[in-house]
Amino acid sequence: MKQPFEAVVEQHGATVLRVCRALVGVNDADDAWSETFIAALRAYPELPETANVEAWLVTIARRKAIDIHRAAKRNPLPVPELPEAPTADGAVGADGAEVWTLVGELPEKQRQAITFRYLAGMSYAEIATVLGGTVEATRRASADGLKNLRKNYPGATAKGARS
Repeated sequence: MKQPFEAVVEQHGATVLRVCRALVGVNDADDAWSETFIAALRAYPELPETANVEAWLVTIARRKAIDIHRAAKRNPLPVPELPEAPTADGAVGADGAEVWTLVGELPEKQRQAITFRYLAGMSYAEIATVLGGTVEATRRASADGLKNLRKNYPGATAKGARS
């Protein structure tokens, strides 16, 4: 017979906390520990009685630590200087008129893909639905539009170049 989950927490909680501290650091260890035991509580009823509970919990903790590391990569980092403030039309820089003139000169599909992607913030799937094409075609139109802009806009950097 499996022991109650409360006993599992009491028996293995300290070990899981040590693992979490080693994997994510002291600041995020409590969150990883909590997430580990929430996930374990959900899955505990299906755990076989012969399972190594400590190893199972450490495996969950490791996966939760990976999730925390991935989430941290998506969070913004502080920067020493803020970029230029957006202009009235939302473009960064003193005058965004030049670039939008060039966007207006792009072929229709490229212009629409660039506009929907970078002004409206739509995903490629959403743009494909609006334009009536495939996601791949929308990505290609956007990539071609950016390539044309990089080639024709004097302030643009080449793909992968640092400004």
